[in-house]
Amino acid sequence: QVQLVESGGGLVQAGGSLRLSCAASGRTISSYAMGWFRQNPGKEREFVAAISWTGGTTRYTDSVKGRFTISRDNAKNTLYLQMNSLKPEDTAVYYCVASRRAPATTAATYDYWGQGTQVTVSS
Repeated sequence: QVQLVESGGGLVQAGGSLRLSCAASGRTISSYAMGWFRQNPGKEREFVAAISWTGGTTRYTDSVKGRFTISRDNAKNTLYLQMNSLKPEDTAVYYCVASRRAPATTAATYDYWGQGTQVTVSS
């Protein structure tokens, strides 16, 4: 089992930045692909970004390319999401996820989910 705990969410003005962290416990994440999804009330969870277990492969949804950067520190068992140039449409609960499969954009791929952290971007 892998436990995931997100942190770093909050309220920020449009154009600002936040860095989300995801601390993993239970098992080392070095053999897991990891990623971030987000969700707003009444909507489906949306893929944001994913990274391979080595960090050599990353994937992003089109709306965040050039603004968000996913990274990982396997020695610290931690995943990050640096979010720059934030927009009101980035407002959502952000979830950290982990999978033994290759990094993918579909929620069903991921076996482990954190509880989420709220990101609110004001205009």
